[in-house]
Amino acid sequence: MNMSVSTVALLMGSKSDLKKVTPAEETLAEMGVRVKTAVISAHRQPQKLRDFVDAAAAEGVEVFIAAAGKAAHLPGVVASMTTLPVIGLPISSPDLGGMDALLSMVQMPRGVPVATVAIDGAENAALLACAILALKYGEVSKALAAYRQRLAEA
Repeated sequence: MNMSVSTVALLMGSKSDLKKVTPAEETLAEMGVRVKTAVISAHRQPQKLRDFVDAAAAEGVEVFIAAAGKAAHLPGVVASMTTLPVIGLPISSPDLGGMDALLSMVQMPRGVPVATVAIDGAENAALLACAILALKYGEVSKALAAYRQRLAEA
């Protein structure tokens, strides 16, 4: 599919998260959604993150997926910088298995929401982003419906 739809920004705080984030890239591509992937640390590169988020809307980004492990500040920091939807993707780690990241994301303060999927739930993060985009883009809605039909048949 070659659709001219919005872009989903897929952020991670560390290159080590790439393997667990790849299913989101693959799912978005399957749905015909462009993805802009970047590695930016909320702690070590706050100005770079601010510049990325500020430029995102002008570049067609309509949804952010932010993957993080441990203290998992990236999704919340992104959400504090934009009114666009932010989906948090908790990444597992040996320490607490990802529960620390999950709880960090779902316990955002009132007024700064982060939609959050399961630990290492990259595919669901992408599908949630597609569901948001499907409200505006009929092509994404059709692709999402076809995907669900394939799941039902499998």
